[in-house]
Amino acid sequence: MTPEGIECRVLYRDALMIVIDKPAGMAVHRGPKGGASLEDGFDELRFGLPRAPALAHRLDRDTSGCLVLGRHRKALAHLGALCWWMKPDAKGLPALTKWRVLGRAARSVASPLVGEAAAAGGGRGVTSNPGAKTPLPIPPPQGGREQQEAMHQKHDKDFTWLALEPVTGRTHQLRVHCAAKGWPIVGDAIYGSAPRYGGPGLHLHAAEVVVPLYPRREPIRVTAPVPGHMRELLAACGWKEAP
Repeated sequence: MTPEGIECRVLYRDALMIVIDKPAGMAVHRGPKGGASLEDGFDELRFGLPRAPALAHRLDRDTSGCLVLGRHRKALAHLGALCWWMKPDAKGLPALTKWRVLGRAARSVASPLVGEAAAAGGGRGVTSNPGAKTPLPIPPPQGGREQQEAMHQKHDKDFTWLALEPVTGRTHQLRVHCAAKGWPIVGDAIYGSAPRYGGPGLHLHAAEVVVPLYPRREPIRVTAPVPGHMRELLAACGWKEAP
């Protein structure tokens, strides 16, 4: 990505934090096999500071949307102290996702409109508990909150637009939970039935992040525009672009 390209993707910036719109199909950091990554361009986001910003959390390669960066070490420590993507639990490694239906392209299969998908042991099993509170003996996190939007497919012509809020942040959590419930995310070639090459692209987008960064101010709320590859199915489910 060119320096101009990554600067154009800045959604929010202040003294502590930058939020950028991550493109789908690009890794956030260089993997063991090397290759280009979004992190390679962070030096262009210094905006006068002596060091480049660093990742405060991560998104999968094929996921688009809001990605938070800390602008210096103290900022990263502060963002980490919010504990916004993990919660300790004495019973193991729980995984919890809250979800809500925002629209449908067809209503051939009845299902609840809100609920929670929870799993223990790394997120391999899922149970649904519509409308209930978090089924864990610990309070909800007091840090940031990230909402991601996804399209899932039940049958060839049955699509649903979901708002997903990961309370925990296990690897591929949203994709695993949706697939385990029987609604794999459109374009998921690992947990769904999408082809590895030439498919529609993963329809998972980090649409919004809310960060209570400053104690005497309202939480910072940042939204990312819907990527082009998701617009057709979202429109079929009732999404309309803001004027």
